[in-house]
Amino acid sequence: MTKTVDAILQRALTGKDISPEEGVILLQQTEPSVIALIQETADQLRHQQAGDSVTYVINRNINFTNICEQHCSFCAFRRDAGTEGSYWLDWQQIKQKATDAVQRGATEICMQGGLNPQAKINGSSLDYYLELVKTIKEEFPQLHLHAFSPQEIQFIAEQDRLCYAEVIAALQDGGVGSMPGTAAEILDDEVRRILCPEKTNTATWLEIVGTAHQLGMPTTSTMLSGHIETSEQQIRHLEKLRSLQQISLNKRYPAHITEFILLPFVGQEAPKPLRRRVGHDQPILKDALLLTAVARIYLGNWIINHQPSWVKLGLEGATEALKWGCNDIGGTLMEEHITTMAGAKGGTCMEVETLQKAISSLGRSYQQRDTLYRRVIITPERTFSTV
Repeated sequence: MTKTVDAILQRALTGKDISPEEGVILLQQTEPSVIALIQETADQLRHQQAGDSVTYVINRNINFTNICEQHCSFCAFRRDAGTEGSYWLDWQQIKQKATDAVQRGATEICMQGGLNPQAKINGSSLDYYLELVKTIKEEFPQLHLHAFSPQEIQFIAEQDRLCYAEVIAALQDGGVGSMPGTAAEILDDEVRRILCPEKTNTATWLEIVGTAHQLGMPTTSTMLSGHIETSEQQIRHLEKLRSLQQISLNKRYPAHITEFILLPFVGQEAPKPLRRRVGHDQPILKDALLLTAVARIYLGNWIINHQPSWVKLGLEGATEALKWGCNDIGGTLMEEHITTMAGAKGGTCMEVETLQKAISSLGRSYQQRDTLYRRVIITPERTFSTV
């Protein structure tokens, strides 16, 4: 098996894509010396594809409501309207959070929320979401709004009987700059039927993200890992992302996937049936790191930027992931509710200096970026991005 792994890794180092079957072989390795080779290869590819500087973004999360009509088996964030712990931010609260973000140097607002059927203006869900965008962009036009997952796009489209392209184009015209590639979980419908049966299916998620690229809206990509999925299903997920990116780039769409983010499962507050089935409440670091490395090897030729989740892994785990193929450590977030309500230990806010110190501890340099991975340059007169 070691010779087989060696051959796979050597081919990857020459710039070739590995096959799904080869990806599964890498994920199923358990020998520490072999895993060390996989790590070394991922780190070399990171160096070749993304360089040695580690990037970060100053951003703020705004989870505008946790009222949601869906019942995903892993979610501790959602609430029914009127129940204890439910909330729905008003326009003034959203504006206050955006103001605070700007005062703290943010270049990005990341905004997502539950699927709230009551969130309408004049009977239109799209008008409500456009008002969310306007509330921020009218006051702070310089902020990049990274907002509304493929699941939210589908929700708006179904509520208002619109096609996905109409929803995306309207949000884009309103000021949304990019789409979070969340709600992907595992892009395998067998898993989704158990994990999130009410959520969008695999084909629809891919369709919405592909449509965004065609319309010129960049997206990110994610994977929720370490729950009930197999290594074969993990690789099928990566293969779908790689194929989607190849289409977007080869057809010269005006936008594409900007990054891949691994989101290890946190289940401490998840419903008991899923917790019993998974068998652990917090991410298993060694599993997350191996998958991080294989994701770099599998996707790196097409999706260059890879990011761990310090919210899920903790800062120490995320810093370790920078040695397993990641070139970005994520954002400051300033607040985060979805993962912390699930029982994550990583915290909700990270100071810039803390991220910089973590990066420096590895002997690597750091660089502030914007949402689209352009360098952020700060002068006494202004802050601006450069390629």
